[in-house]
Amino acid sequence: MTSRRILLKGTLFGSAAALLPTAASAGGAVFRLPAPAGPYPVGMLTVHLTDPSRTDPWVGGVRELMLTVLYPARSVDGFVRAPQLTAAEAREFAGLAPHIHPGLPQPGVVDWGAVLTHGHVGAPPLPGRRPVLVYSPGGGDSRTLGTTLAEDLASHGLVVVLVDHPGDASQVELPTGMRTTVLFGPPDPATFRTMVDTRIADLRLVLDRLGSLPLAQVMDSRRIGLYGHSAGGTAAVYAARDDRRVGAVANLEGYLDLYPSQAGCDQPLLLFRTDGFDGAARIESSWAGLRGRRALLPDANHWAFTDYGSLVPRLQTAGRVTAATRTALVGTGDPAVTLAEVRRRLGTFFARHLS
Repeated sequence: MTSRRILLKGTLFGSAAALLPTAASAGGAVFRLPAPAGPYPVGMLTVHLTDPSRTDPWVGGVRELMLTVLYPARSVDGFVRAPQLTAAEAREFAGLAPHIHPGLPQPGVVDWGAVLTHGHVGAPPLPGRRPVLVYSPGGGDSRTLGTTLAEDLASHGLVVVLVDHPGDASQVELPTGMRTTVLFGPPDPATFRTMVDTRIADLRLVLDRLGSLPLAQVMDSRRIGLYGHSAGGTAAVYAARDDRRVGAVANLEGYLDLYPSQAGCDQPLLLFRTDGFDGAARIESSWAGLRGRRALLPDANHWAFTDYGSLVPRLQTAGRVTAATRTALVGTGDPAVTLAEVRRRLGTFFARHLS
């Protein structure tokens, strides 16, 4: 059993190493994600789920999900590192990115398919039963943009399940084909409600299926946490309500005014926001009166909680995005300092409540 002492071991609370230097390739500039800071190497696998009981609200048919599972590995010798995106996903993302987040580079400027994670595909898991975290990304984002934080949590002894929500995720490669987002710009109230309700059902499906996933033997079903960014944070809080399987929830700048009478949850709750988000007034209003630990990320903006927090400053340094784009997406803070603070807050919160 992973103790709190093990979870806090290493340099989780120290400075996060800056991104490795930029390299060039025929497909454009190549960028690398920061390495996890924990004592364990990271294993990785992908899982496809279907829910025959639900109809997909965006395209009809059976609801499908893709998951990435990251976990502490016993050894990674001989196991390759996974790319952040599949080749097909990278092609789609290159075209979608500047439309979903204006100011990001046009196709051909960045070789998104060459960005490697620190997850080693199929590496054997470290023995023992470990806390499980389930992550829901922001609206319009894919699960892969939560890789850096998830890898760090896994390197400190947790199993982390990243969930893609096809239809609003920018792109998801499913066994049945590629799905791209229906979202371009902020969703209207009806679309937002559909998106969050779908995500809540998706998260509950994942919780239901944890015991049948390939790594179920190392997952401790008595220690489960949910966390999410933006719409994912909204969904995580609502999904946790009345679900005794969930022991703690972290909401990274997600509105909680969709169902005002159900805004909070009984579990320990982290409410974490940036100081630069233009939706701060609505965030504060929707969080008013909730029990939970509050935290503020300084010199940051909304997507600093994601891999953009490391990638966008590097894009600015390389001349691929403007200072205004950087500020609008992730803020002006030192990316290593910002990443270290996000890692510290999430790591200590879940260590305290899932140990």
